[in-house]
Amino acid sequence: MSTSDSRLDPATHPASPGAAGRTPPADITPEAIPAQPRLNRLFRLQWEPAQQAHVLLYPEGMVKLNASAAAILECCDGQRDVPAIVAELETRYKTEGLTPDVHAWLATATHHRWIV
Repeated sequence: MSTSDSRLDPATHPASPGAAGRTPPADITPEAIPAQPRLNRLFRLQWEPAQQAHVLLYPEGMVKLNASAAAILECCDGQRDVPAIVAELETRYKTEGLTPDVHAWLATATHHRWIV
C-alpha cells in the first residue's frame, strides 16, 4: 500500500483492517466473501455531518467508518467483483497493492453481515 494517500493508509485510519493489531475474522475465508458484494439491505451508507464521517446506519444503531472503509463500501454495488473493486480503488487513489487490505476489510464486512 502506498502511504502517499492517507485516505487508504492504516497509520492515519487506525480502524482500518490493516492497522496494527487488527486482522480479518478468522472464520471468513476469501471464498466466503460475496463474489459481487453489495450493501446488506438492512444497512444504509451515508455521510454524517455531525460525525464528519461516513456511517452505516441500521435499526439498532450506527457504525462510524473511516475513509478507507467508506471508499471500499461505496464500490460494493452488486455489479463489481472483488478484483474490479480493487482496480477501481487503485485507479482512484493512484496506488497499487490494495488487494490484501480490500480483502481484509471485505472479510470484516462479511463477518458483520454489512455486505451480502
